[in-house]
Amino acid sequence: MNFITTDIDGLVIIEPDVHRDARGFFLETYHAEKYRGGGVDALFVQDNQSKSAKNTLRGLHGQLRHPQGKLIRVIEGEIYDVAVDLRRSSPTFGRHAAATLSSENFRQFFIPPGFAHGFCVLSDTAQIEYKCTDFYRPDDEFAIAWNDPQLAIPWPVAEPLLSERDRTAPLLAALADRT
Repeated sequence: MNFITTDIDGLVIIEPDVHRDARGFFLETYHAEKYRGGGVDALFVQDNQSKSAKNTLRGLHGQLRHPQGKLIRVIEGEIYDVAVDLRRSSPTFGRHAAATLSSENFRQFFIPPGFAHGFCVLSDTAQIEYKCTDFYRPDDEFAIAWNDPQLAIPWPVAEPLLSERDRTAPLLAALADRT
């Protein structure tokens, strides 16, 4: 198992050991002790799954008073996954890191509490599963504009499919007093 640190403290890309043979494959998708040793020391309380069509962009989302850490993995297709540091005391506040995750590369992305999260779908469809460190609370959720020039995220989708909420999300600067 390989744990890859990013230039933003706390963000970790995980490459699990995949055992393949003529029958298919086997891998551990989570092992608390191994992950803790690799820098992912989190208690997960909720699992989610979503399916999206090609060019769908979901995010950037987060929760204010109950921020969720997330362990993201793709079980079908491919996504470009992004985390934006919103920790006020962090020297990397407002910076992002990204990883391409797919059902072929088995990579996972750990995003600790204090980040906004979003992804876009690169394949015809994609299903993601992710573990969360806190419960989803719709009354605590916020969104940031996916195309905020201050963030300068190089999304690999020119004209994404967006929800109305994501289409009208404010810039990070408008949320600065809330995060």
